[in-house]
Amino acid sequence: MGAVLSREEYLAAWSTWHGGTDPAGSRLVRGWLSMVYALARPTRRLPPVAVTAAGLLVAAAAVVPAAAGDLWLVPAGLLVGVSAVLDGLDGALAIATGRASRRGFVLDSAVDRLSEAAFAAALWVAGAPGWLAAAFGALCWLPDYLRARAGQAGVSETGQISVWERPTRVAMTGFTLGGAGVVSGLDLAGAVATSGTAVGCLLGVVGVAQLGTSLRRALAD
Repeated sequence: MGAVLSREEYLAAWSTWHGGTDPAGSRLVRGWLSMVYALARPTRRLPPVAVTAAGLLVAAAAVVPAAAGDLWLVPAGLLVGVSAVLDGLDGALAIATGRASRRGFVLDSAVDRLSEAAFAAALWVAGAPGWLAAAFGALCWLPDYLRARAGQAGVSETGQISVWERPTRVAMTGFTLGGAGVVSGLDLAGAVATSGTAVGCLLGVVGVAQLGTSLRRALAD
């Protein structure tokens, strides 16, 4: 447990665990992975599963201040960011310290989907229409579902990094909630929540189209 992979070794191992996806394909994703790797080094003795559980609890907790509205939307956005850091840290701890396992990989993926359901719920209670928040949640779920099904169909590489990866979903949720809180005094919180959720859905559609094109070529080959 004392040994930790170098950053480049960690990125290579992350790529292996994610179907050969190259993190260099997105500055945002590579930067995110580098950040959680840096956090994993001093916290390497933490159990990854405990960090996973903490991330899910924090994501669910974000719904409470989001429902309170007004300036409480700002801490709701901050909680979304904290949950994302914890979610990235658990994977970094597991991979960088050699504790990654198939069971942990599946558990982490399931927790990600539950966290994103909490994000959609937070956007809804913050003022976004229910149907739009539901579409946001579905578009968070769809790319990983497509990758999983493609993997079951024998595709070894699970598609290029799109504009709608996990860091983008978290950023859209956190900034939307925080922005809604900042303008709550102007009675614009609902409009900001709706606009941010709509932009997230648009990015989701673009990301799914990018991924679908990539997987279509892989499946044809």
